[in-house]
Amino acid sequence: MKTTTRVAVIGGGVVGCSVLYHLTKLGWSDVMLIERSDLTSGSTWHAAGGFHTLNGDTNMAALQGYTIRLYKELEEITGMSCGLHHVGGVTLADTPERMDMFLAERAKHRYMGLETEIVGPEEIAKIAPVTNLDGVIGGLYDPLDGHLDPSGTTHAYARAARMRGATIETHCKVVATTQRADGTWDVVTEKGTIHAEHLVNAAGLWARELGAMAGVYFPLHPMEHQYIVTEDVPLILDMAAEGREHPHVMDPAGESYLRQEGKGLCIGFYEQPCRPWAVDGTPWDFGHELLPDDFEKIEDSIAFAYRRFPALEKAGVKSVIHGPFTFAPDGNPLVGPVPGMRNYWSACAVMAGFSQGGGVGLMLAQWMVEGETERDTFAMDCARFGDWITPGYTRPKVIENYQKRFSVSYPNEELPAARPFRQTPMYDIFDQMGAVWGAQYGLEVVNYFAEADEPRFETPSFRRSNAWDATAREVAAVRGCVGINEVHNFGKYMVTGPGARAWLDRVMAGRIPAPGRLSLTPMLSPAGRLMGDFTVSCLNEETFQLTASYGAQAFHMRWFERNEAPGVRVENISDRLTGFQVAGPKAREVLAACTRSDLSDMRFMDLRHATLGMADCLVQRVSYTGDLGFEIYCDPMAQRALWHTLWEAGKPWGMRPFGMRAMMSLRLDKHFGSWGAEFCPDYTPAETGMDRFIAWKKDADFIGRAAARAERDSGPARRLLTFEVAVKDADVVAYEPIWLDGAVVGFCTSGGYSHHMGKSIAFGFVPVDKITHDLEVEIEILGEMCTARRQLAPLFDPDGSRMRG
Repeated sequence: MKTTTRVAVIGGGVVGCSVLYHLTKLGWSDVMLIERSDLTSGSTWHAAGGFHTLNGDTNMAALQGYTIRLYKELEEITGMSCGLHHVGGVTLADTPERMDMFLAERAKHRYMGLETEIVGPEEIAKIAPVTNLDGVIGGLYDPLDGHLDPSGTTHAYARAARMRGATIETHCKVVATTQRADGTWDVVTEKGTIHAEHLVNAAGLWARELGAMAGVYFPLHPMEHQYIVTEDVPLILDMAAEGREHPHVMDPAGESYLRQEGKGLCIGFYEQPCRPWAVDGTPWDFGHELLPDDFEKIEDSIAFAYRRFPALEKAGVKSVIHGPFTFAPDGNPLVGPVPGMRNYWSACAVMAGFSQGGGVGLMLAQWMVEGETERDTFAMDCARFGDWITPGYTRPKVIENYQKRFSVSYPNEELPAARPFRQTPMYDIFDQMGAVWGAQYGLEVVNYFAEADEPRFETPSFRRSNAWDATAREVAAVRGCVGINEVHNFGKYMVTGPGARAWLDRVMAGRIPAPGRLSLTPMLSPAGRLMGDFTVSCLNEETFQLTASYGAQAFHMRWFERNEAPGVRVENISDRLTGFQVAGPKAREVLAACTRSDLSDMRFMDLRHATLGMADCLVQRVSYTGDLGFEIYCDPMAQRALWHTLWEAGKPWGMRPFGMRAMMSLRLDKHFGSWGAEFCPDYTPAETGMDRFIAWKKDADFIGRAAARAERDSGPARRLLTFEVAVKDADVVAYEPIWLDGAVVGFCTSGGYSHHMGKSIAFGFVPVDKITHDLEVEIEILGEMCTARRQLAPLFDPDGSRMRG
């Protein structure tokens, strides 16, 4: 057995073998896979083997498309068969809400180049004749759906990796992982110790146990899953005689998926009375075993399936497959460099291994070899969860995700499991005021405030929801008088030390402000793509406060640690600093009534220390509402006292609390983009307009400077524009296609309704050669073509006189 290797991939399922193959494909041949039993042990060997491209996240869908296309390449490289069956698949809709979801998904697929289509009952009857169409109003057909041989595919990955120099060691159980001072790893196995520069956790069912060896908690949990294979079915025999194979059918109402298996059928269930498996840890001796048959928990699912697919009831059961596989809390994989660790990489919780395994392997290999991925992978980045997550939170969220596997996914839906968990000192006060809560990064965040006669929940919908009136009230309060909300859902970082300014000048592309001032700056990758959208506050020459997206904390801290420098300390203080935003034309008067300090001469982008009531605060003259406003930061222990001070001072002016629904409406008035929508690692400064914040003349060779300059000189191929959209009752959410002259030319990044101006607004990318001052396009929203006209100037305060005054 080898005793040294550049990369040790631990886990011989389809994901581990894919990672190994892609590392060799990108040029790293000194790589090794370590498997405690045989390849495919764990979840891979008993998988149903289905694959599909559909995914709510467009980058995940693209990676699933890559995975499916890769199988033929593997067959050509290795001469092995993956057992491919490209039969297509249809997902059924029995409600208008699900049809709305399909219309939204189909629209996304137009600019992605996916050939899905909306089909009616008559077409479904031809596509999937095994289906009883009672109650079915339509469906979404995907020609790329299919299934394969799990074992053959995994071994094809393995052989392709071996052909490029990789080593595979089976029957080699890992018993410890120890990191050396230089960041490399000793992987201790039953056959001896392997010294590796990098360690990849692709251990599947044992990912938790392997992570614990290094002191890492991976938020995933195994779930029991059951599917049934029938004896021969007459309809399938008839189709086979005609040289046809039955396509996949996904029936969300019955929480089932069905496909042909031999001359019979295979049907699996995501049943509501589901069961987590191995709650206290996966047994090390589990491998090619199955769990005992459990028809009781799928009894209702089977009864529904007999009605939807009558042929099942007359077919004998050939075999029952009941085994565990892993989920993360949101159902997406956990991939990438593990925050807080050096040279430790994750490739875990890939519950749809044969749809996603190729894309996971490609992205992780690019990360390791090239330093960054070709597309935004945040939807599966293990950094989307932070240190706050626990097994007690993970388990109920995994159960919820399993149960909702086939549920309609709404853009405004707030899922209830494991909530409330993390709360600020204001939770009970706002709750008593009628707060309707959302959650971000485990933290409870007010979406809006309901009045006494209004329900305390928002109805999930693809169209305008029952939050409409409340959001309009809160927007009117901010624009007409003054509003207040928390600033707890900003990520906050303290950068200190004698080298702080020089470090920030290298890490941030924008200008680093003088003491007492703020600046806005993008943070770039070496390839010149956006890694962050920051406000930098200079408290003094050796102390800076950064604010950015709350949900990107682990993502940003990992980047800071990757680019650490001597003489600089970076601390995540997101939950050690909280406070409020006060915004609106009377915001200055409210603050003046709270303090003996004179804040009247604060300019836009100034900061001051002041005592408000009894609380010592940092006051910043800036507001994401685009209005006259202040951000006020304090110790969480003083937040309630600060609230009472501000609330009493605001009463004479009719101050009203507002939530995130109003905030996201207010930002539309000013054409302000949002991290994760207009700004993310898929986009660059020049195409998003963030290049206006780049300090091109500063001496520092900031990260991404060469790439950003090259794009500036050549010009971007596309630009982000703002549109006013003519709609009925549904606004842009994200990824709706933009049509011009009968063709899809771009897509939307986000949108919504400007309650202040009474207009529907959308942001979207359009090729530069198509852009005119008076550009008019069509945006497809839920199957409807909506006229959209370009907006050059912000709807509110276009010259910034109120915001800056």
